[in-house]
Amino acid sequence: MMPKIDNQTLELALFVLVALAMLVQAIALLATFFVMRKATRSMTGKIEEMHAAAMPLIATSRNLITKLAPRIESASEDVAAIAHSLRAKTADIETAASEIAARARTQANRLDAILTNFFDAMDRAGGLLADCINKPMRQLSALLAAAKAVIESLQTSVPAQRSRSNHAPGDGDMFI
Repeated sequence: MMPKIDNQTLELALFVLVALAMLVQAIALLATFFVMRKATRSMTGKIEEMHAAAMPLIATSRNLITKLAPRIESASEDVAAIAHSLRAKTADIETAASEIAARARTQANRLDAILTNFFDAMDRAGGLLADCINKPMRQLSALLAAAKAVIESLQTSVPAQRSRSNHAPGDGDMFI
């Protein structure tokens, strides 16, 4: 049988159990604290290592940026000035090219008109020269042909008889 437990003993047993549970919980919390402290120290060491490695790099980068910033600004200003100058020069060249093209077009039109007038005058002069030479040449040729005919007719003493192909023999006196 079971011995009878009174209230006071039960309370004492519960108190001991609660105290043991709190002691176990305190030990667990203390262990967690030590693990967390060790992890924090480890993380702090690693962060310090990273900080020690990164700080020279950051300082070098900062110094480089500090040194290069004026040069970069100067270079960007130079590039902007060059771009502006190129735009202005391009506009000047475009204007000059347009003027040259217009003048060349004008000169080409003048040359075309001069050559057209020259060739028209040469054509008229050629026609006039041909008329001036051909007319006297035809007249001279006609005179020479007439002189030749006269000379030939004078050289031939007997005139050539006409052919009587239309007349029948014995029809000499007949006239119809």
